[in-house]
Amino acid sequence: MAILSGRKRGRALSRLATAAIAVALAGTAAGTSYAADNPGSAAQNAVQGTPQASTSAPKAITSGTGSTGNAANPIFTLFGVESTGATYVYDVDGSGKYTAREKVDDLGDVRANQQAVDNDADGIGDGVWLWEPGGDLYFSNDATPDSVRIGGGWNTYDKVLSPGNLGGAKEYDIIARDRSGVLWLYLGYPDGKVTARTKVGAGWQIYDQIAGKGDLTGDGKPDLIAREKATGDLYLYKGTGNASAPFAARQKIGTGWGGYNALLSSGDVNLDGKTDFIARDGSGRLFAYYGTGNAASPYQARVQIGTGWNIYTKLFS
Repeated sequence: MAILSGRKRGRALSRLATAAIAVALAGTAAGTSYAADNPGSAAQNAVQGTPQASTSAPKAITSGTGSTGNAANPIFTLFGVESTGATYVYDVDGSGKYTAREKVDDLGDVRANQQAVDNDADGIGDGVWLWEPGGDLYFSNDATPDSVRIGGGWNTYDKVLSPGNLGGAKEYDIIARDRSGVLWLYLGYPDGKVTARTKVGAGWQIYDQIAGKGDLTGDGKPDLIAREKATGDLYLYKGTGNASAPFAARQKIGTGWGGYNALLSSGDVNLDGKTDFIARDGSGRLFAYYGTGNAASPYQARVQIGTGWNIYTKLFS
């Protein structure tokens, strides 16, 4: 599988990230969503009204970041933010690890979170959603030098994530958990706008880590993993591709995961065509869990791929 050079891909994603920051600094209505099923129980369908959808239309983008992956198992770069605000980007190195970091900027304090997308489904990142701490959401892409404000009010959520196409269309979607534990899914458009939100579950406050960026089970649909705070148990939520019920009932896939302070995925890290995820422990060691594509046992034994990663206060992809 051919990949773009790490330098070329890192610079492209850095440009998108910096474009979003520039608009955030220059700066409300937020998009709307679907939520996932209550851990261990049936889904609910209760529409709620806030945040409101944005009326401004962002411009579209072409790709320019990433490698020739596939839609279900794309490859993204990894970002880290130091306590000083310095933000760095890492590319995959072709052997299951990451390349040397490249600095993006010193504006990490403006990033509450940042999520790359592959909206044309070619396995190559082509856009970035960026949430700033005040609650505004911006979208930037490779076709325009400036990002567009999608809406405000997103600080009502304590977790936002873009694991892939959850609702059956091509574009990436957003899931967001509010502080009462309700998980919402926002269906995305190519220009970064999102649909009105729909509640489909509750009870997700039991999890302190939620991650996903692609297909862990081999069926072509993006999935989630979630760690239960009280027990350290790890659960898989298999994607359904159905916007009204985007995840199947949870499945326990591990115990003893309480030693990690970060779980996330940047897609296919070792370039074998399967989605992986990574974990950081309290001493700053970084581990890769390479995917198997098997729903019954979706990851291999961990492999240490780095040390010193506790210098970062935020990690996202």
